[in-house]
Amino acid sequence: MIDVPHPAADSRATEHEGQVRPTVNDIAREAGVSLATVDRVLNDRPGVRDKTIRAVTEAIEKLGYVRDLAAANLARSRSYPFAIMLPDTESQFVQTLADALETAGKQAATSRVEVRLHRFPAEDPHALAAMLAHLPDDDYAGVALMAPETPILRDAVRSLRAKGLPVVALVSDLPNTDRDHFIGIDNRAAGRTAGVLMGRFLGGGPGQVMVLGQSLLARDTIERRRGFDEVMLRDFPNIEPLQTLESHGSGQTLRQIVAEMLVNAPDVRGIYAMGDGHRALTQTLAGLGLSGELTVICHELTPHARAALETGEISAVITQNLGHLARSTLRVLRAKADRAPLDEGQEQIRIEIVLRENLPPLPEAAQDTAA
Repeated sequence: MIDVPHPAADSRATEHEGQVRPTVNDIAREAGVSLATVDRVLNDRPGVRDKTIRAVTEAIEKLGYVRDLAAANLARSRSYPFAIMLPDTESQFVQTLADALETAGKQAATSRVEVRLHRFPAEDPHALAAMLAHLPDDDYAGVALMAPETPILRDAVRSLRAKGLPVVALVSDLPNTDRDHFIGIDNRAAGRTAGVLMGRFLGGGPGQVMVLGQSLLARDTIERRRGFDEVMLRDFPNIEPLQTLESHGSGQTLRQIVAEMLVNAPDVRGIYAMGDGHRALTQTLAGLGLSGELTVICHELTPHARAALETGEISAVITQNLGHLARSTLRVLRAKADRAPLDEGQEQIRIEIVLRENLPPLPEAAQDTAA
């Protein structure tokens, strides 16, 4: 006698062994609805009653259905055009970030991701808000932006979110805008790190520290200053951090305020530069005959910061891996567009401390450019 297994029994055994994954047909049968209804629930489309949504959701949980987003997106030829909004400045950091985002976009092109870079006037929040207002009309899948948090920007981001467009903040957080995610280092921790370095380089004092920032409207500047002050007050009471001097992205303004402060505050022994302006700062110090005489700590390993580290004009740089940040931006935007979970550990951007002694080698492309 030959045993012939019953097809249904064989199917159940296979499912039990985990060799057959439940499908949308199984969900529809379990919930007692049509395939079209299941599709509407899975894609969060309107026109489905709450009772039906609950029935489909319960069927998904009961069957252990895991959606294959890649296959679903391929089947409907979904693409992911992402708008990246960056300030229109001569900042080496912003340009390096733009380059990293373009490179990440090319690498992700096979996954139907498209990066579209937009520049906005750095000191004009109304212009940025107007640009954001038009994005939903261009069928974008998500938006990433690096901008100060102003009332008009908060309203613009909330409007995008209300229209279902994911928004992530880059480098400088926008916590009061209902943005979906922040991609960047912990800026308060970065400020604390700068405080420890400054205090130890100055031997605990006495002395004063000049503090430079682009704008106190920017959340990264606010958080860096807070962290810096926390450490200086707690661990280095003999060192006095002076008030923040804002340059608003102007090299000329930075040169003027640095020169005037050094004339009026002869006890300055260190400078903490929280934003851009490395070139203008080192040129000003050189003009005053102070190159290498003060402890200078800044952020972001731009080409000029690298050169100034090598010559001793800058003492230390607190930076972040912009390639990681760019790739994380695209991963997070795609996950938000698909309503998929994030790997929080993978998207955590680490704080790095760079000294002349541990400068990483230049990439080959950057070496060619420098030559």
